[in-house]
Amino acid sequence: MTKIGLITLNSSDDPRANLGVTRELVIKAADAGAEFVLTPEVSNCVSSSRAHQKQVLFREEEDPTLAALRETARLRGIWLLIGSLGLKTDDPDGRFANRSFLISPEGEIKARYDKIHMFDVDVSETEKYRESDGYRPGTKAVVAETPFGKIGMTICYDLRFPKLHRALAKAGAQILVAPAAFTAVTGEAHWHSLLRARAIETGCFVLAPAQTGHHAEKVDVNRRTYGHSLVISPWGEVLFDGGVEPGLGLVDIDLDEVARARKRIPSLLHDRDFEVDA
Repeated sequence: MTKIGLITLNSSDDPRANLGVTRELVIKAADAGAEFVLTPEVSNCVSSSRAHQKQVLFREEEDPTLAALRETARLRGIWLLIGSLGLKTDDPDGRFANRSFLISPEGEIKARYDKIHMFDVDVSETEKYRESDGYRPGTKAVVAETPFGKIGMTICYDLRFPKLHRALAKAGAQILVAPAAFTAVTGEAHWHSLLRARAIETGCFVLAPAQTGHHAEKVDVNRRTYGHSLVISPWGEVLFDGGVEPGLGLVDIDLDEVARARKRIPSLLHDRDFEVDA
């Protein structure tokens, strides 16, 4: 059994304030016996303003949130997934990275993953997103090895692309992580269904720490996320639902369930080539 600590946040556009809240919950999870703790997407800063992000974000090597959470993982001796951080890059167009970090109990960065799929959608006439305006997409899928299992790394909108998750599972992932800041509207409609589907299709545990509630921003006063941090079993069962309040959930998972689910439905072995007649 591995004890998981799943953190739900209501981050603002102030990285310093967000760090204090996040670090406190990581410590609380570790003190409760969690071996692997996960935070949501953009744990450091939820902001719709590119100008504000340029003022408050840092490059990876200078980022105070990353440095502090690495030190916290080291002091508490835990594995920590920083769901993602908004980070400055050296890209000529000035776009940021939406980057996830897997931190070891020694405080070392064991894996990095840049979000591949950008959330460029019109949810409604009044709710529109163009993530690619501010963030540049990643190009590499990542599977990281830990003592308790292999982890396939994804972020938020990646959830809607089954091909990525199947590739991660075929590359050895037993756990899929899906840190997110899902919108309230799309979360209500699709969050639970998509996470259960990705678990069922791959026979993986799916761990999805989420942002929640109304986010305090200087520009967008209506930004709301869905919450409901989830742990899904390889058979598609909801083992934990964090609801809509910020906080911490603790769940024990047994990686033997991955092999059992895949033995019952070995669909990862049944791919066939086909043509589309259109």
